[in-house]
Amino acid sequence: MSTALVPVADIEKMAVAIAKSKMFGMKTADEAFALMLIAQAEGMHPAIAARDYHVIQGRPTLKADAMLARFQSAGGKVSWDTYTDQEVTGTFSHPAGGSLKLTWTFAQAKSIGLTSKDNWKNYPRAMLRARVISEGIRTVYPGCVVGTYTAEEIEDIPAPPKDMGMAQVVEEVLQEQQQEEEGQYKLYIPGMDTPYSSYDTPEEWKAAFDGMTNKIAKSLKFTEEVIAEKLDGLKACNLDMLDYVGSIERKVNHGE
Repeated sequence: MSTALVPVADIEKMAVAIAKSKMFGMKTADEAFALMLIAQAEGMHPAIAARDYHVIQGRPTLKADAMLARFQSAGGKVSWDTYTDQEVTGTFSHPAGGSLKLTWTFAQAKSIGLTSKDNWKNYPRAMLRARVISEGIRTVYPGCVVGTYTAEEIEDIPAPPKDMGMAQVVEEVLQEQQQEEEGQYKLYIPGMDTPYSSYDTPEEWKAAFDGMTNKIAKSLKFTEEVIAEKLDGLKACNLDMLDYVGSIERKVNHGE
């Protein structure tokens, strides 16, 4: 879908109105303006940003229905095989990406610590559906979402608490340590294809990584099994860098 370009001055006015309305999760005109520019770049009227996007914890997200609508508009198809509070299964297909049958269960979500919030307690079927939609589309035809996650997924990431105690989770620690500048040494987290933060030296990277692992290990929010899974996932995302830092430490210890 394409539309005539809207002048930037008009987009700025619309962004102010959207932010003042407080209807779409966009707290500032800058947030609304940025999302409206994205919508226009995608060939849509800037106001579509208010309909399709939602800002959660300062991150732009696509509503699950909007993500599915994009997939179907791009030629994708989905059929729902199971749709209950305990399990949602859908089959996604697209001419460019083949077909995939995907299942999310409440037990699966519980095992990775997602079900403690009210949205999972009150609307388990809708939350499972959102997870299936996001993973299914991202796997079969990622071009229509371009790395964007659903609002439901971002809502599952705990917001940084005011009391920065030991009870931290991976995402909170990473937000705390994220840097604006692009350093040479990249830090990754599970579920993200692009670096979450970067550092100028291996020593800075190692200190950040060690800080994360220590805080995760001391978390009071998860069972030992969940903590172990999170630590394993974090290590798996950064194996190359861990090997590199390890080689530097070995050379230093041996005086090379």
